[in-house]
Amino acid sequence: MWTSGRMSNAKNWLGLGMSLYFWGLMDLTTTVLSGTATPQGELEALLSDEPQSHQRTKRSWVWNQFFVLEEYTGTDPLYVGKLHSDMDRGDGSIKYILSGEGAGIVFTIDDTTGDIHAIQRLDREERAQYTLRAQALDRRTGRPMEPESEFIIKIQDINDNEPKFLDGPYVATVPEMSPVGTSVIQVTATDADDPTYGNSARVVYSILQGQPYFSVDSKTGVIRTALMNMDREAKEYYEVIIQAKDMGGQLGGLAGTTTVNITLSDVNDNPPRFPQKHYQMSVLESAPISSTVGRVFAKDLDEGINAEMKYTIVDGDGADAFDISTDPNFQVGIITVKKPLSFESKKSYTLKVEGANPHLEMRFLNLGPFQDTTTVHISVEDVDEPPVFEPGFYFVEVPEDVAIGTTIQIISAKDPDVTNNSIRYSIDRSSDPGRFFYVDITTGALMTARPLDREEFSWHNITVLAMEMNNPSQVGSVPVTIKVLDVNDNAPEFPRFYEAFVCENAKAGQLIQTVSAVDQDDPLNGQHFYYSLAPEAANNPNFTIRDNQDNTARILTRRSGFRQQEQSVFYLPILIADSGQPVLSSTGTLTIQVCSCDDDGHVMSCSPEAYMLPVSLSRGALIAILACIFVLLVLVLLILSMRRHRKQPYIIDDEENIHENIVRYDDEGGGEEDTEAFDIAAMWNPREAQAGTAPKTRQDMLPEIESLSRYVPQTCAVNSTVHSYVLAKLYEADMDLWAPPFDSLQTYMFEGDGSVAGSLSSLQSATSDSEQSFDFLTDWGPRFRKLAELYGASEGPSPLW
Repeated sequence: MWTSGRMSNAKNWLGLGMSLYFWGLMDLTTTVLSGTATPQGELEALLSDEPQSHQRTKRSWVWNQFFVLEEYTGTDPLYVGKLHSDMDRGDGSIKYILSGEGAGIVFTIDDTTGDIHAIQRLDREERAQYTLRAQALDRRTGRPMEPESEFIIKIQDINDNEPKFLDGPYVATVPEMSPVGTSVIQVTATDADDPTYGNSARVVYSILQGQPYFSVDSKTGVIRTALMNMDREAKEYYEVIIQAKDMGGQLGGLAGTTTVNITLSDVNDNPPRFPQKHYQMSVLESAPISSTVGRVFAKDLDEGINAEMKYTIVDGDGADAFDISTDPNFQVGIITVKKPLSFESKKSYTLKVEGANPHLEMRFLNLGPFQDTTTVHISVEDVDEPPVFEPGFYFVEVPEDVAIGTTIQIISAKDPDVTNNSIRYSIDRSSDPGRFFYVDITTGALMTARPLDREEFSWHNITVLAMEMNNPSQVGSVPVTIKVLDVNDNAPEFPRFYEAFVCENAKAGQLIQTVSAVDQDDPLNGQHFYYSLAPEAANNPNFTIRDNQDNTARILTRRSGFRQQEQSVFYLPILIADSGQPVLSSTGTLTIQVCSCDDDGHVMSCSPEAYMLPVSLSRGALIAILACIFVLLVLVLLILSMRRHRKQPYIIDDEENIHENIVRYDDEGGGEEDTEAFDIAAMWNPREAQAGTAPKTRQDMLPEIESLSRYVPQTCAVNSTVHSYVLAKLYEADMDLWAPPFDSLQTYMFEGDGSVAGSLSSLQSATSDSEQSFDFLTDWGPRFRKLAELYGASEGPSPLW
């Protein structure tokens, strides 16, 4: 039988011993044996003397829980308890083994005596209990002497954790002027100690800072207002410090603090007041409508919605001339012009303005009234105003046949100022670019200056200006709209060229064409045209006309038997008259061609030459023949053009003559000693070089690049000397600074053995306007004597080319 040596632990005090005894008794009642009896039934069986129907099997293990205090700081291992088996005779033959949570790391057991020690510092807040298993073995054979069983070591709590405000610091808001006891916020502190054991986790709240404005409930941590009539305008922010202390607030308990920042929110408890009871403002009489005159401000100590203001004009003689609105950003009243002002009519106005809070709180109405009034005096200042037209718009109707110089309207303007300056009238020419109208400078009489044509311009929109004589900068304007009325001044005519066809087999009375007319006039009752044959064709034996009375007419045949061989085209003059006053008319000609038609009346041919063709030649064959002739003609012209192009000499324009005499070598070259680069005879006489035999060509040079000297215009080689030729080209190069020089460019890999100078190409010559000196050529030896003579300085003028 296993027994616990916990009761023999001399280090445990009396209270712990009593709890161990109690736990031992409870463990005894909760032992489960093969699931046949409940713990309560087992307890009754042990305490009763009456025989039972079944016997409880004996178990040698006596189970007790172990308790050990946390946070042990001693140097020796902490004794936990002792395990002992009734089979242990004290001779060391029994070996105790400990396994499970923390065995060998946190807890150790003396395998001979069964004493259990804690070898590490224990923290209940990290782990509250450990489940272990114990076993007794025969030391010699290693066989179990007792069945393995579990037991628990619980960590006994001590007050080693102070309360903490996990959600702190706190921010709260409470309305100003709140009654005493108004709840602000609840703070909560937590203690990591065991709340079921002692008072280590029982927290009490108190206020360290914030009196007398606020208080805190010691049990719940609810913060409330403690002072009445707290005014935000006097003090808005409060910092309250709350303390939470465990052990029920007793001496020796641990404490923690937190900060609560409390803000008083605004309520509408302050009425608005104007700092000025009288405002003096001024405005120009020329101020436009909605322009700002001035601002008024009613001061309100509240903020936000409680400081919103509504301004109104409640009285005064300027209520109809001015208006007031509220600026939502700054809560000021903006006075604006409501209608045009006139210094000559009224020089000053008086307004009574009220400013009021639109949002009121009933419990603060006794602090009101929540509105205030002020008086605003507005003076109108005189300005020099431009002339004013009466009326402000003119509409004039005038017939298009009105005579030049006719007065069509009197334009009137006056100076609104007291001085009543003289006015001069004119027309804004940008509104009348055609200069159709003229206005008298003094009387304002609007007259026509050019003939009017409704068909060209039916409407005119002009602007008449009025200027003060004493101040030309003061100019007024008025729009004048002129409608040009229509008169019958255009005769009707055909809208297009009419061409009709009549078949050779046509019958008398057959319709061949319907005609219509147009008239640029626009009479009030609409257009109505009358059609008839012209007087010279009144007795036309071939055709007649019938008026349809709908502004159209029909052309009919009067006979049959038309023949192309006799007459292929008829010209029928038609008289068209309108219904205007006076009546206008015009004559239009209808062209009628005689055509051959099939039996169904479909036109086959209208050309009399078609009868000259063979009967067997169809229209398609005729078209094919004409196409072939056209192609042959184009080919002949193309061949003649190419031959003529070949015979013409190739002449290069001076502007396109940008190439040089380029000679390409496949070898390294021989410098000035190489005489096969080009034929000098081509430069002596370009004409003979072109007309004679082909010049000697190099065998090592590709034939596609040749000397360009044969393409030089013949006008450039008048003197037939190299001297004149080079001077002429030099002059051209000096005059045209943007064209490449006309030199003989030879490309060498190196200059050769005989060269005593560098490159002579003018591609890198200076392109400035200054003269270039070539006097240094005389120092290069006899081989450059000729070049020195050609390029040396010359006293005389350069020859013109």
